[in-house]
Amino acid sequence: MGSKRKEIAEEGNKINPHIPSFMSSAPWYIKDNAEIPSLEHQKKWKTEPNYTKTWYDRGKKIHQADKYRPGACQNCGAMTHNAKACVERPRKLGAIWTNKNIAPDEKIECIELDYVGKRDRWNGYDAALYAVHVVERYEAQDEARKKILKDQQLKKLEERRKNNQDGGGGVGDDEEIEDDLRVDEAKVDESRQMDFGKVEKRVRTTGGGSTGTVRNLRIREDTAKYLLNLDVNSAHYDPKTRSMREDPVPDMDPNDKFYAGDNQQRVSGQALEFKQANIYAWEASEKGNNVHLQAAPSQAELLYKNLKANKEKLKAKVEDTIMEKYGNAATVNQLPKELLLGQSEKQVEYDRAGRIVKGEEIAIPKSKYEEDVYLNNHTTVWGSWRNNHRWGYKCCKQLIQNSYCTGASGIEAANAAADFMKANIIPLIT
Repeated sequence: MGSKRKEIAEEGNKINPHIPSFMSSAPWYIKDNAEIPSLEHQKKWKTEPNYTKTWYDRGKKIHQADKYRPGACQNCGAMTHNAKACVERPRKLGAIWTNKNIAPDEKIECIELDYVGKRDRWNGYDAALYAVHVVERYEAQDEARKKILKDQQLKKLEERRKNNQDGGGGVGDDEEIEDDLRVDEAKVDESRQMDFGKVEKRVRTTGGGSTGTVRNLRIREDTAKYLLNLDVNSAHYDPKTRSMREDPVPDMDPNDKFYAGDNQQRVSGQALEFKQANIYAWEASEKGNNVHLQAAPSQAELLYKNLKANKEKLKAKVEDTIMEKYGNAATVNQLPKELLLGQSEKQVEYDRAGRIVKGEEIAIPKSKYEEDVYLNNHTTVWGSWRNNHRWGYKCCKQLIQNSYCTGASGIEAANAAADFMKANIIPLIT
């Protein structure tokens, strides 16, 4: 690959003879004379843009006026934007009419960020603002809460002391009262965290509607997803996006899992419905329909809902057509509830004599055939009597199944026929 030569570049620097020629020779699109060996093309040859600033003041204000100025925002009164670009909540009467609560002007900068500055999520953030807006507010809340709790405890202490004085209590009772009413800050903090699922309503829309927001999404007792499995070869955790796609504990019982990975959430619930709606929009667009889920989401959702309704109607129509042609075996001979629900969890206790001591007696399931149905005035069923290897009715001793019951006369005729058989036919056979 390399040629053992001593060459000098255009800049006057010597070129290592062991460098391959495809590295020392410049491409044709960089230099006109690419045959001359040089290493300048291996360096950063692109011209750098004029990046003058990589940091900006986020949310800084420069001036706050006392009254409305012509050309300012009609909603808040700031001079650096108009009413259409205003990010404040729309007022009932804008600053142009009330001439009050004029918002300060924003600091407008011409920002030219480099590669790192564009991707810095904390660019322009002042860490000192955290102590002002967060730490001091929570400290003030804690102080107010402790003061209220202390006042409540003092009030209870005075009431109990008054009751003890009326009842003749001593000094030792006062000490026990103070110990009982001493505030345990740890327990108070735990009780305050128990309402993490409380939904508070706040007005956010321009029309004045109220939307619910959950205070906290996860209590502090829950284990974070990246602590479920500390094995480096387990599910990959991305700390920047806080995502873990795979299941960190795949061998655990699904009933005991608190978190099964982000992929489980993508294939269940509303995410699956959105995925199916997106697939429908793609297929409809390929077939020539003007459907786009991102451009017109309401139209795509309505068309997808109509598609599902039409599909259900078509499915029901096909089922009705099949049942109408072949019938429904499930509704022809419906089994009794005793057979369908023959097993139950009802507990019944019996004594030694077989009497029920506790619980209700279990119903004996009946047969699916009709029982105790007497036809043609018979008092017994067919098959209740047998004579000479033939079945018949016991009430009238008839051997024909669909015959009419003759009562006692039938019995006499049957006896006479039996006697005739014994006297005449049986001896002939033997």
